[in-house]
Amino acid sequence: MVSPVTVVKSEGPKLVPFFKATCVYFVLWLPLSSPSWVSALIKCLPIFCLWLFLLAHGLGFLLAHPSAIRIFVGLVFSALGDAFLIWQDQGFFVHGVLMFAVTHMLYASAFGMRPLALRTGLVMVVLSGLCYALLYPCLSGAFTYVVGVYMALISFMGWRAMAGLQLVGAAWRWTELAAGGGAVFFIISDLTIALNKFCFPVPYSRALIMSTYYAAQMLIALSAVESRDPVEDYRLSKAN
Repeated sequence: MVSPVTVVKSEGPKLVPFFKATCVYFVLWLPLSSPSWVSALIKCLPIFCLWLFLLAHGLGFLLAHPSAIRIFVGLVFSALGDAFLIWQDQGFFVHGVLMFAVTHMLYASAFGMRPLALRTGLVMVVLSGLCYALLYPCLSGAFTYVVGVYMALISFMGWRAMAGLQLVGAAWRWTELAAGGGAVFFIISDLTIALNKFCFPVPYSRALIMSTYYAAQMLIALSAVESRDPVEDYRLSKAN
């Protein structure tokens, strides 16, 4: 097990560019009413820094840990989704949703299916059902189905992220804590987007959406530090 103090000391310096890029986004606070490639770059910059964070561990690390590769590719699709959502009022909202749907599938694959944690899955099914019931009266047309499918995917990702989460005992791992926290923040961010877009104006919605989103992506990237599946362990599990 890698302790949180060790993680902070070893990984903190590699995250400095991410924190600086996030500060740039919030300081500039470019208006959403004037989408441009500059605003897309500023919004995506923290995600680019998370690419560099994973690459800073070396290509050998990524190649030896399939879960880290999936998280990296998920961050690539996240940046594409961020760029599309800059122009959501020009008809690219669904494109952004599609990119993030792929992201959640990649993250869920990275988190794996062991342990299964059926009770955690049942809790996520109930919570996602309640959220969809809240949104359903506000949805119309294709969005009735698009939002439903997207909610199923992010809930599945959340289930897999939190399946192995144990806060006490010898099985405690930084990986699961970071992944579980990242999933919770991601769900909060996307639920706020849905409420604000389809139901009612959420006070300070943009600040809430982006702060929880960047926190989610940082934690999910951090979950790759103490990776779940070195190639050797993966092959052994297959052999058994």
